[in-house]
Amino acid sequence: MSELPLMPLSASADRTPENLPEWLHWVDTCPSTNTWASDRASEIQHGDVVFTRLQTSGRGQQGRIWYAPTGVLTASFVCDRLHPSQLPGLSLAAALAVIYAIEDLVPDCRGMLRQKWPNDVLIGDRKLAGILCEANSGSGSGSARAIVGVGLNRCVDFAEAGLDAKAIGNAIALQSISSIVPDELSLLERLRHYLLELADLLSRVDPTGKNSGLALLLPELRRRDALRDRAIVLELPSEAIAGVAIGIDESGRLLLRLPDNQIRAFTSGRIRWN
Repeated sequence: MSELPLMPLSASADRTPENLPEWLHWVDTCPSTNTWASDRASEIQHGDVVFTRLQTSGRGQQGRIWYAPTGVLTASFVCDRLHPSQLPGLSLAAALAVIYAIEDLVPDCRGMLRQKWPNDVLIGDRKLAGILCEANSGSGSGSARAIVGVGLNRCVDFAEAGLDAKAIGNAIALQSISSIVPDELSLLERLRHYLLELADLLSRVDPTGKNSGLALLLPELRRRDALRDRAIVLELPSEAIAGVAIGIDESGRLLLRLPDNQIRAFTSGRIRWN
């Protein structure tokens, strides 16, 4: 498990859709759980979770489509009180929350999960989960709200769903790698627990920025970094930049060593690798 000061969640009583926790908004279907939460910004609060089994128009990073056939756990988590300076690194922190939740519930995966900058969770080189963080209305003086969307391939047969390799990329589902597939409510509860703990860390930033916020997560992020020391191509809107990924800085930026040994930091982009 994590070496961070995060407390694991104790086991809870079994829950069913008829016995939901008050923080959970269970929606039969919606185009996007992030959009559903954003459209009801005045009605939802810190710690609320929006979940659906049928998302019809999911969104990924940079406007890409997020495919969510039956069996993909699709949910959005509302996080208030965030320090605005920490928003750029939120998707990396969220990836750790996803990793911890899965490792708690699926022992077969312990030590095998990695985060791929800026917003994916991998096992091996295959995508197990994707994250979409979107800033929303402020939640108080000097703080910000973010909606953290998580798509986790829980129990899904992509071929049966009619999705080809181009549509799903190099995806894999929990059912393919473990005989233990947690139920949806257990995953939602565990994800919420770790996301709220990480959100609390990202709400407290000291003047130097070295002993709070994302800086506290750097050792674990670097240990889990799937890109480190790999030759990659970073695709930007106007160019593609080749180099070697050498880590993540205190702001959550990707550090790339270029062929001339210059090091550049990037806040966004799409990764391509062999």
